[in-house]
Amino acid sequence: MSDKSSVDAKVYPANDGTKLSMSDMLAYFERQGALRVSDLHIKIGTPPAYRIDGDLVKLKGEAVTEDVAKGLIYPLIGEKCVATLKAESSVDCSYRYGNLQFRINVFMENDGMCAAIRALGLDIPKPEAIGFPNTVWKDIVKKKHGLILFTGITGAGKSTTIASLIEQINESRACRILTLEDPIEYLFSQKHSVISQREVGRDVETFSDGLRSMMREDPDVIFVGEMRDAETVSMTLTAAETGHLVFSTLHTRDVVGSITRILDFFPSGRQDEVRNQLSLGLAYVVCQKLVPRKNGTGRVVAMEILNNNYAVSNLIRKNKIEQIYSQMQIKTKDHVEERMITLERHLARLVKEKEIELLEAQKWANDAKSFIDAMSSTL
Repeated sequence: MSDKSSVDAKVYPANDGTKLSMSDMLAYFERQGALRVSDLHIKIGTPPAYRIDGDLVKLKGEAVTEDVAKGLIYPLIGEKCVATLKAESSVDCSYRYGNLQFRINVFMENDGMCAAIRALGLDIPKPEAIGFPNTVWKDIVKKKHGLILFTGITGAGKSTTIASLIEQINESRACRILTLEDPIEYLFSQKHSVISQREVGRDVETFSDGLRSMMREDPDVIFVGEMRDAETVSMTLTAAETGHLVFSTLHTRDVVGSITRILDFFPSGRQDEVRNQLSLGLAYVVCQKLVPRKNGTGRVVAMEILNNNYAVSNLIRKNKIEQIYSQMQIKTKDHVEERMITLERHLARLVKEKEIELLEAQKWANDAKSFIDAMSSTL
């Protein structure tokens, strides 16, 4: 590939009279760290923008034109993905630069081509460094079966948390780990476990196709990147029920909403069956948010954790979903049958520990009254 059509081509006119290449833009992530600078957005009609500590910050330079967008994005995604973009109006792929892995989504919109580029460090953090409010992660990595569901909005760090737990399993026991991702984000090396990572669109057509073949590949641990439709949800629950430890994600704002969202994938005539399956197969739901730190240096995780013990399982089976939150409020003792926490209680604890500001915590709480109660009981 010539320099003119490479990631090193200087194509974006910055404010100081110089031009930047895509390599220059990716190098900024390395200098600042992926924990602080998480995303780069390229859109025609506006300067490129980084997401720094959760806020969008535009570069000081000219608005991106169609030619500049093509010059930056096409070399990054390669000829095959360019063809997919032209045929289907969007494409997902990944790219490695230095010590970082990037997840890339390119799509067409009203003004033309857009790219959302997410940075992921190749160094997988230890579970102790993630920010769990208790030691529930130790219970999770010891489990041999059940669904561990991580939920939260886009950019909440779900992939990083799951990668940390899978790496812990990889380091501690010999088992067969299969991942199904769109695209692959963290790269695992072979340690005690044998790991195979497959990418949707490259190695398999769909999540459901990949899950179907996984059942014939002797897995112990499965990671399904996202539960997107009823078929994938159903197959994921079946895998969890039949003796596999399964990790997956959903885009929901809290634990109770995650359970409701799973049921909403199915018509009313099937929901009793799915509730029963979920009550048996679900192990934990962890909903997380990334909240700006008080000192302005990065973000800290706030979590809501549901442990599907006998009482919770019974509530799911009897369709008393609205009572689950109260279980997270009271089942907080430090033993394997409990270790639950509400988001509001974890936020209150972070305020007390001076990790986050009170006003910031109030913004991120799902329930204002529960947060006030949690602050009263914590302080």
